[in-house]
Amino acid sequence: MMTFYFSDTVVLLFDFWNVHSPTGMALSVLVILLLSVLYEAIKMGKAVLLRRALLALPRSLSQEALAEPQEGDSGPTWFWFHVAQTLFHVLQVVLGYMVMLAVMSYNAWIFLGAIVGSTLGYFLVYPLLGRG
Repeated sequence: MMTFYFSDTVVLLFDFWNVHSPTGMALSVLVILLLSVLYEAIKMGKAVLLRRALLALPRSLSQEALAEPQEGDSGPTWFWFHVAQTLFHVLQVVLGYMVMLAVMSYNAWIFLGAIVGSTLGYFLVYPLLGRG
């Protein structure tokens, strides 16, 4: 049976991330907290890029409008927004799985670090969404 436990000993994600002391646990919780904040920032960044990509789309979605650059354009900018969104998505998935696997260590300190980091990240980056 898997249950959460409070301990200063845990192995996180990789064999070399082996925590054996309260200081090591505090640093590990801080790293997981920062990864959770970064996850929320990337999620917000994807939303900003989506808005900009939608604004960069041509009014007409015909093949000619998508293939030919408009006057003054250096190419289909919507494509580069899509490439950036794809990279942000990959980063978001990788970070999300890393935080999830860290939480699956069932260490309550790590779990609390992930929750506090996600809360703090959302609180800090959500106001920036309106400015993007």
